[in-house]
Amino acid sequence: MAVTAAMVKELREKTGAGMLDCKKALEEANGDITKASQILREKGLAAAANKAGRAATEGSVQSYIHAGGRVGVLVEVNCETDFVANTDDFKDFVKDVAMQIAAANPKYVSREEVPQEVIAKEKEILRTQALNEGKPENIVDRMVEGRINKYYEEFCLLEQSFIKDPDKTVSALLNEKISKIGENISIRRFARFELGEGLEKKQDNFVEEVMSQAKLQ
Repeated sequence: MAVTAAMVKELREKTGAGMLDCKKALEEANGDITKASQILREKGLAAAANKAGRAATEGSVQSYIHAGGRVGVLVEVNCETDFVANTDDFKDFVKDVAMQIAAANPKYVSREEVPQEVIAKEKEILRTQALNEGKPENIVDRMVEGRINKYYEEFCLLEQSFIKDPDKTVSALLNEKISKIGENISIRRFARFELGEGLEKKQDNFVEEVMSQAKLQ
């Protein structure tokens, strides 16, 4: 099937990939837009993996303050050059990361940052819970590992579902940006402050509030 300029344009708008990459993917997929998108995604993940070892010492420290000053976030996201750090794509990504932190309240960037003593304590609690639920000893350990993965998904930023598109993780979003921008990008660290944190107060749905504010910007 002949690849047309209109097909290339559609694929570019859908994926954000370069024109030549889109044309090659469409040719490989015999004109199938969906298949071509998957090809680009797979190549993008491979490219992201290749870039992961490259030094990323430029970037940006950005803040996000939730409406009314109730939640504040500072996040450092690194890239390889100050040129990329000043692009709209990179700035938008950093803003999305800050909003994610405000809404989803992660404790760590990645699972590698979680202290071993925290995981050991969590496993002990989960094991006790499973036994109290009457689960057989021979499947308790498997259940604990599964629940530990849920812990990572809840508290590790890179493993959380992205608030703007729950079908992808923050890690997948990061890899997409690396592929599109062409440089290694890393989320290095963050701090989140919540008004009255640690004090007894009513619970609010910050995901809904942050997303509501995002739509107004």
